[in-house]
Amino acid sequence: MTKNRSLWTGFLLVLTCVPMFFSGCSLFTPKPVCTRTPVNHSAPKELAMTSMEEYVIRTGDILWLDVPRLVPKSPYQLKSFDAVSIHVTGVDDELHPIDRVFQIQPGSLISLGHPYGQVNVSGMTVEEAENAIYDHLSKPMTEEGKSRLRVSVSLEEIQGLQQIYGEHLVGPDGRVQLGCYGTVYVNELTLQEAKDAIEFALVKYLDTPEVSVTIYSYNTQRYYMGLQGAGFGDKLIAFPLTGNETVLDAFAEINGLDRISNSKRIRIVRPRGPNHSHPQILEVDWKAITAGAATETNYQIFPGDRIYVEEDKLVALDSGLSKIIAPVERVFGFALLGAQTVTRYSGSVLEGGGDRLNRY
Repeated sequence: MTKNRSLWTGFLLVLTCVPMFFSGCSLFTPKPVCTRTPVNHSAPKELAMTSMEEYVIRTGDILWLDVPRLVPKSPYQLKSFDAVSIHVTGVDDELHPIDRVFQIQPGSLISLGHPYGQVNVSGMTVEEAENAIYDHLSKPMTEEGKSRLRVSVSLEEIQGLQQIYGEHLVGPDGRVQLGCYGTVYVNELTLQEAKDAIEFALVKYLDTPEVSVTIYSYNTQRYYMGLQGAGFGDKLIAFPLTGNETVLDAFAEINGLDRISNSKRIRIVRPRGPNHSHPQILEVDWKAITAGAATETNYQIFPGDRIYVEEDKLVALDSGLSKIIAPVERVFGFALLGAQTVTRYSGSVLEGGGDRLNRY
């Protein structure tokens, strides 16, 4: 028993040492992986990225608009839910004073309370509202009382203004909706040009508007990944582009390669030239950029790039043969099943011949 254990121990040691001998102890000190794929040294890549061109807004993008200063153009007409400060002297100041902020009620009415009633200020400016309140309060007064009556109105808070703060989708017509301020065409404009166009549209309604325009969601700049399917159907996946993606980032989005993909046949096809008729081809060394941490072929991705992964030819051959052989196998299977069924339920078996044969 002890002898057998020694033999098994020696056998395991040999199995452990033989790979180390042939690999030169590379199990513990792995050799660096060097790429043999042609490298385009001028193309931006990991650790040597470049900035994209100035972004141009297109249909489908979502803009974020902010107006820090939202002041209506003078003269402003009072609207429902606006707040005005009213100060009146010359009335019953002790029992029923009028000196506070009033909110304009629906219907553009200001309720001054008992015993003064309501005043309609629909479509009036602040100065016109002052005159309307003066006329309303002075009706029951004598001439002496009217001479002592003073009314002061100031605008405290504007609630009737259309708010444009937040997300705004660039519609199919290339315009953004600004509510009661209308629409503004921003398709194919830079952010600065869009800011100027929106401010120009708002100046009709607001006093020196200042607008901040940023991109909330990039929905038009994309890159694509095509995966050959080895006879099982090709895949095409689109990803939004923010500007700092590399080949590794793209494959991380799909959790690596499929079993049917050929890791030695990966390339970026980049449109360029007049009408994109002369695309640039950038070969990718999958093993080098993953196992070897090499950056030479981990190229930066640009809008419109196509990352193409070819199929494994052996897997494609196997799937092709299976498509040809499967119908034949199915026919033979049905034929064999039919023959077995006929043999089982025909001849001497049905007549009890099987029992007679067993007797002899």
